[in-house]
Formats: sequence, structure tokens, C-alpha cells
Amino acid sequence: MSQIRVRFAPSPTGSLHIGGARTALFNWLFARSHGGVMVLRLEDTDTERFIAEAAEQIGRTLAWLGLEWDEGPDKGGPYGPYRQSERVEIYRAAAQQLVDKGLAYPCYCTKEELAAMREEARRKGQAPRYDGRCCRLSEEERQAKEAAGIKPTLRLKVPQEGQVVVRDLIRGEVSFDNATLDDFIIMKSNGMPTYNFACVVDDAAMRITHVIRAEEHLSNTPKQILIYEALGYELPYFAHVPMILAPDRSKLSKRHGATAVEEFSEQGYLPEAIVNYLALLGWSPGDDREKMTLDEIVRDFSLEAVNKSAAIYDVRKLTWLNAQYLNELPLDTIVARAVPFFKAKGLISKDPSGKDLEYLTTVIDAVRSRVHTLAELAEAATYFFKDDFTYDEKGVRKHFAKKPGEVVEILSRGRDALARVESFTVEETEKAYRKVIDEMGIKGAALIHPTRLALSGRTMGPGLFDIIAVLGKDECIKRLDRAINYIRTLQGQD
Repeated sequence: MSQIRVRFAPSPTGSLHIGGARTALFNWLFARSHGGVMVLRLEDTDTERFIAEAAEQIGRTLAWLGLEWDEGPDKGGPYGPYRQSERVEIYRAAAQQLVDKGLAYPCYCTKEELAAMREEARRKGQAPRYDGRCCRLSEEERQAKEAAGIKPTLRLKVPQEGQVVVRDLIRGEVSFDNATLDDFIIMKSNGMPTYNFACVVDDAAMRITHVIRAEEHLSNTPKQILIYEALGYELPYFAHVPMILAPDRSKLSKRHGATAVEEFSEQGYLPEAIVNYLALLGWSPGDDREKMTLDEIVRDFSLEAVNKSAAIYDVRKLTWLNAQYLNELPLDTIVARAVPFFKAKGLISKDPSGKDLEYLTTVIDAVRSRVHTLAELAEAATYFFKDDFTYDEKGVRKHFAKKPGEVVEILSRGRDALARVESFTVEETEKAYRKVIDEMGIKGAALIHPTRLALSGRTMGPGLFDIIAVLGKDECIKRLDRAINYIRTLQGQD
């Protein structure tokens, strides 16, 4: 076999969603695991739905995921251009070949005539299909239609007997009776190609060896095979990957939460986690592994291991994976990716200094093991940057308000102990607190829980002594004084 060449050919009508990203990933993995070429082609001939920003966004998202292509609109290549809108003359020339061979013909039927055909078929209990009437027009009738200014579509002549057999690398052989197909349109009346026609002409011209795409395109494949055969092109291998369904096995939609990759990025999900998760939507390495590096996925990926049954979308699993990567990727990587989220919350300046970034790194190191996303990371770290927080209401009732006099005494003893610590490290501050606990004969929770609430306003978070060490002595003393004064107001209300 010649070098493997695959393509991802999105229609730029909106954001790149999970399904499209999974298709792009499977193509990329197949190409990389076989030393092949990945082509990015933009199918932008639908002028009514085309969105220029969407075309740019698709490229940005693929690059963010690390799915770099080898040929495409921005990179060029030997078989460009890679935008269908720039290839219209190529489609028209291919269509004319079919007309010249007698394999395609102009159709002058109006929308009203086509609607009447469909209605007649429904009335007879038949599947709606074109009856081929324009194929039987005489030359004089055609000339009369042309003279009347009717702009025709072009239809491919479809055999009415036999079958089209799709040999799918995932699903095996799938047969379609020709009798269920009609003479379908390959060129619209505005001179633009239909999806099926442009797709075939491009895949052949770009030497695509494997067409890996979503299951919903399987029904297009018999029409495309007929076009391949009519044009005398060699068939590629086809592989239709399973659908992605919602947890209730319905069609995935916005009501099930975020479905666009860009939304996940904005929520603080990491590209490594998304790629890992997408790989497992319909494919398995053959064992129980769930967290895998990209190199491992490339090494183990095969179309033979792709499932036929639908994959179930589970954002909880993605979130779990994201937490694993958030905790295990190099700290400087997480810091760099977290900076925009901390800026958005006003926790750091637009142009943070080296000292600011050093402090941010310390904070992230303390917090990241307890959150799931970068957005959660910034939210969970807010109190490290702002001291005007309010205390958690349930925490106040449980740790401040029950016996305020005792809590004031306990916090005051802890405050004084911290003030005497010279080396303000996790080890030394914990040692000082343990001494207070022993001297007062109290349980550790009696000092630790109110101190956490005093320093952070929260009842959960990193280890208390990690918080203390990050905040530093002066800030801890200030916040403890603030909490003690607050509790005294509660004591007065008691």
C-alpha cells in the first residue's frame, strides 16, 4: 500500500464539538500510528451557513488539542487548495466529464414539481424518490428549458438493479439496494457541488487512502461509491466510527451540558485530558487502562479495536481524568495554563511580576490536588490573594458560634504560638500548633478547624499548615486577629 493519507474535513458552520474532535483524533491517531499524513480540508461551499470565525476556531481548537495536520489551508501541500470554495472549477470539470460520458444529466424540475413527486410517492405508500423524468427529455425539450432561463441541477444516473456494497473496516460489509436510491443531485443549480460529489472529487484528488468518519455518514457512502465508479476513481478504505450518545442514550445535545471543545477549554479542562477521554469514546486499548499518554495511545491505536456500538458521553469521567492531569502534569505547565483564569478573577495583574508568579506557583502547588479544573483552581485559591472574604455560614455555626468564648481563647493561643515561630515552614508551624493542643488538653480539631475558617473563610481546602506556610506569618496573624474580633461580636450576641 502507498503511504496512508487521511483527512479531517469539517464544515465551518460552528464550534468544533466533541463528535467532530473525536473524528479528527481517530484520523490523527491512525495516521501517526502508521507514519501517514493528516490532511485538514474545509468544506465551506454551504455559503448560507458558512461562518468565517468558525473556520479559524476549528484550526485553533485542533492545534490546542495537539492534533497538528500535515497539509491544509494554512500549510499548503501538493494537492491544494484545501478549501472547497477554492476548488469549484475542479468540481465543474469532473461533473462535465460525467455529462460527456452520459453518466449524468441536467434536471430542470422545479421545487414544486419535486414536492409533488414526493407527495405522490407518500400517497402510494412508497419512499419519496426522483422519477428520472429529466433523463428522458428530448434535445428540443432541453433547449426549451434552457431558453426559458431555467438553471438545471446535475443528477447522476443510478443503476436500478444490483447493490452497492460498503466494505467497512469497523462494520464489515454493509449492502444497499440500488432500487432504494434515485438519480441524486451532484451539482446544484447555482453551480456549486453537493456534499457527496465534492467529497469524492477531493478525496480522490488528495490521494486519501482511508476515509474515517462518523457513523451518520454511512448512508452517504453508497452514493459516494457510485460517484467513484462513474469517475473511474480507486475506492479508499472506509471506516465509520460509532455515534456518541448522551447518558440516557438519546442524541447528544446542549441540554446534556457542554459539547463544544472550546467550552471545555473555557471551563478549565486540559487538552491532554480531553484527548485521553475522546480516545476512549468508542475505542479501547484492550485492557483496563483509562489514563494514557498520547504516545501510548498512538502506539496502541487500531481501527480493529474501535467498537461498533455507540459510545456513551460521560462528562464525569472527563472531569475525573482532568483532575488526574491537573495533579500530575509539571507544575510550571499548570501555572502557565492557569494564569488566564487567575487574571479573569482579578487575583493577579495583567502583567504579573516574577515575584507574583513565584507566589502563584506556591499557591497552585498547594491547591491543585483538590480541584478538577483550572476554573475550580482559581476559585479554590481566591483567599490566598484576597482577605476580604466572608466566612462560610455553616462553618461559623459549627466552629465559631457554639462556644465563642472558648474559640477566642483557642485561636488566641494558636495566634501567639505562630507569632513566636521563627522558621515559618509547614513543619515548624505544625509543631507549634501541636504544642498548643497538648498544653490546652484539647482535640486537634478544636484548634485546626476554626483556624482554617479564620484564614480562608472555608471549611475545606489544602492542609492547614500548607495554607499557613503559603500565607506567611504576617498575613496569618492579621487574619486570626480579624477572626477573633469577629467571634467576640458573636460572643456579645450570645
